[in-house]
Amino acid sequence: MSIEFVKPTILDIPEMETLVKPYVEDGIILLRTSDEIANMIRSYTVAKQNNKIVGFGALHIYSTTLAEVRMLVVHQDMQNQKIGQKIVSSMIEEGKRLGIKEILTLTYNDHFFQKLGFHTIEKTEVPEHKVWEDCTKCKRFPECNEIALIIKL
Repeated sequence: MSIEFVKPTILDIPEMETLVKPYVEDGIILLRTSDEIANMIRSYTVAKQNNKIVGFGALHIYSTTLAEVRMLVVHQDMQNQKIGQKIVSSMIEEGKRLGIKEILTLTYNDHFFQKLGFHTIEKTEVPEHKVWEDCTKCKRFPECNEIALIIKL
């Protein structure tokens, strides 16, 4: 069964919310409301198999030079099939096409991102607007145990 990587539509939001829900409940991914997802729908890339979403992620742009991989999720039954890698690779290509210089991520799975060329940075290097826009919404704030990584494009 082939997997296609496409931009989602507003109609995909309920399925995206269902897929990410266990990760949100576990505190691995920040909750985004359906309105927040809709507002950022053009940032997302979804992986579909038989017209069903099996993974997705967003490339959130902060500035003319910096973007972030966020909300990267792959259905538990579909992991270890390089779906996440292909989603991130498509975001890296999109970032290059847009002229972005660096892509940031905060994750618990640093090895996954290191295999794609990201390198670890100190969290103090994470832009302050990221912290105040997102991190304050996390139940672990300010005791963050995620790992910050970045890739230069």
